[in-house]
Amino acid sequence: MPEITANGITIHYDEHGPADGEPMLLIMGLGAQMILWPMELVEALAGHGFRVIRHDNRDIGLSHKFDGAKAPGVVRHALMRRIGLKPRVPYTLADMAEDSAGVLDGLGIGSAHVVGGSMGGMIAQHLAARHPQKVRTLTSIFSTTGNPKLPKSRREAIKALTQRPASLDEEVLVSHGKNVARTIGSPGFPAPEERLEARTRALVQRSFYLQGPVRQMAAIIADGDRSKMLRRIEAPTLVLHGEDDPLIPVAHGHDTAAAIPNARIRTIPGWGHDVPLELVDEIADEIARHARAAGN
Repeated sequence: MPEITANGITIHYDEHGPADGEPMLLIMGLGAQMILWPMELVEALAGHGFRVIRHDNRDIGLSHKFDGAKAPGVVRHALMRRIGLKPRVPYTLADMAEDSAGVLDGLGIGSAHVVGGSMGGMIAQHLAARHPQKVRTLTSIFSTTGNPKLPKSRREAIKALTQRPASLDEEVLVSHGKNVARTIGSPGFPAPEERLEARTRALVQRSFYLQGPVRQMAAIIADGDRSKMLRRIEAPTLVLHGEDDPLIPVAHGHDTAAAIPNARIRTIPGWGHDVPLELVDEIADEIARHARAAGN
């Protein structure tokens, strides 16, 4: 697995597609390794002629871990934010955006089409706002502005995402991961058991690190409402969102599209908070069409 020093830390990444294709950077979400971008989607985008780059965010997968860095608990952090206090966090979403910018710099890429999913969408928003020259187009997938007035996640989705596994035994971790995937996944496109099993086991065997998502969640909470920042984004923007997302309800997608000048939104019924195999070609076609329309 290739690695690169970006923003002062080691980031693991991979590349697919033609070396001379227009670069496309995929940024994953909370606690999610880069391989959670399905290879079928990566290959579909590469098939459209893009040089597709995935990377593990800091504190997850095979990238740098911030061992020992303390983050406030979710409840305490949220309460402090509510009363106007800003607890210290190990790093911010802006720092994570600098990691992504550093990956592009390290690969000698001046600008790329940037695609972010969930927290990755938030990171991509920061990248587009802070480094407009690096972002040819932005695609924000099942992400949000952070507007506190928007609908909350379903209780069962939050419970599945925040509940710790009973042990670090591989079978327990696989069962735990499958439960999370089922709970936040697409009701209209449930993953076949054998595919879910294989994907979850591959994730567990590649890396399992409980502390990273805690610090990443702290970065999300600390970021607050990005609506004002999003109004500065100049990159042509596409928002993709599932109409049945239990973790980040579709209203968040509409709010994102409303906040970014001239953004276009496409919602899909039955789609939750994952990338089902049945939607891979449709999603890839939308992203490719959006990138091509920008004329870069």
